Amino acid sequence: MNERYERGWERLMKVDGEGGKGVIESLKEIAPDLGQYVIEFAFGDIYSRGELDLKQRQLVTLSALTTQGGCERQLRIHINASLNVGLTPSEIVEAIMHCVPYTGFPRVLNAIFVAKETFIERDIKVKL
Repeated sequence: MNERYERGWERLMKVDGEGGKGVIESLKEIAPDLGQYVIEFAFGDIYSRGELDLKQRQLVTLSALTTQGGCERQLRIHINASLNVGLTPSEIVEAIMHCVPYTGFPRVLNAIFVAKETFIERDIKVKL
């Protein structure tokens, strides 16, 4: 293991925990190199930069996944990651809702429903 991999694995576990581990495991049989890229580049390089804290990084990630659409599986992982790094359910909902003027209702509704399912799975109540 190289330094980037070790740094990336540590950051992945801090942010995504078991969800991140599951993604990497699921890639082993079909695209192990992709898993390595996720660990080394996304988490070893990008997520380890110093200018943004993990909460800010997750807000950016939630916005990016919401506005792209079709990223519901990744969105679920990153909603969990957002909770793991200390974002509140209300902050997550607000970040997703903030995307409405930029991406439209269908993508935001899809993201909100993923958030709702994730909160239910984790037995989390959203304070309005």
